[in-house]
Amino acid sequence: MNWYLQSGKDSDIVINSKIVFYRNLSGFKFNLKKKEEIKALKETIKDNLYNIGYDLKYFELIDFDEVTKKSLLEKGLITNSFLSKDNENRAILINDEENICILINDEDNIKIQVFSAGFDIVNTLNYAIEIDKKIEEIFGYQTSKKYGYLTTDLRNCGTGLRANAILHLPGLIKTGNINKVISTINSFGISLKSKSFDMYEISNEQTLGLTENTIVRNLNVVIQKLIEQEKEARKFLANNNIELLDLVYRSLGILENCKKIDFEEAASLISNIKLGVDLGLIKEVDDLKIMKLIIYSKPYNMQKYLGNNYDKIEQDIKRAEVIQEIIRKE
Repeated sequence: MNWYLQSGKDSDIVINSKIVFYRNLSGFKFNLKKKEEIKALKETIKDNLYNIGYDLKYFELIDFDEVTKKSLLEKGLITNSFLSKDNENRAILINDEENICILINDEDNIKIQVFSAGFDIVNTLNYAIEIDKKIEEIFGYQTSKKYGYLTTDLRNCGTGLRANAILHLPGLIKTGNINKVISTINSFGISLKSKSFDMYEISNEQTLGLTENTIVRNLNVVIQKLIEQEKEARKFLANNNIELLDLVYRSLGILENCKKIDFEEAASLISNIKLGVDLGLIKEVDDLKIMKLIIYSKPYNMQKYLGNNYDKIEQDIKRAEVIQEIIRKE
């Protein structure tokens, strides 16, 4: 099963964990522009695919149709900047579970990404380090004794590590405490940014002068504090049980009975239902259904799920059908 359809530790609050390493291979320039250099980089990696292992498969970005590319973007496997650049110069390595996705010729030669469900930063880091070391053995990396791993963006030098997690924080939002929490966290050199629909991304800001384990340990402490604060906020909301029940069941009722719905409204209602499921207020939906609703309500993943392309009006009709199919399925 794909990692984004699974539940993990503290997945009532932490949706997923992610480790990223920015790397440049020995013998290749940073931020490649010339077609012959880009071709050489891609062919070198492709020729060593078996040696890298991990059941990774090589794909040229230009060979994907638009829906597939946008579905990868919705899952967080590729970025807007990666997608918006010349597709013919980009490629990815990805496994079937999609918990490993390596971007080739983004701003750096490679961007190693490892994902996991729930609050699992430490194990995700260990797995990412294993993959990183294997690739380094094969190709070698550009490094400096003083600055560590060399990257196009100076902010990524040192470890070249970005650790982050996506958190669902409706309690802190609905109690009006989220801005105070953001201000406090940002003062410690850790970023907490709104994604959408009660989701926030937390990540380290500093990579130079810190070890991988220190970065992840610091982030782990902050995430644990956030989990505690979110749980306290949810307890406060649950004290006014009838209001919360009304919100949750109204949201569920709309999703179960609507004939069409746009993504923004669906995502907001799904967020409310997730809160109800996590607090044990409703039994009609479980964790797996929530994860499916989150992914397959998104425009391009919904179309991949159905195996067809639709215009905007048709999408809103089909989204209602997909949501109701997921909720009602035994």
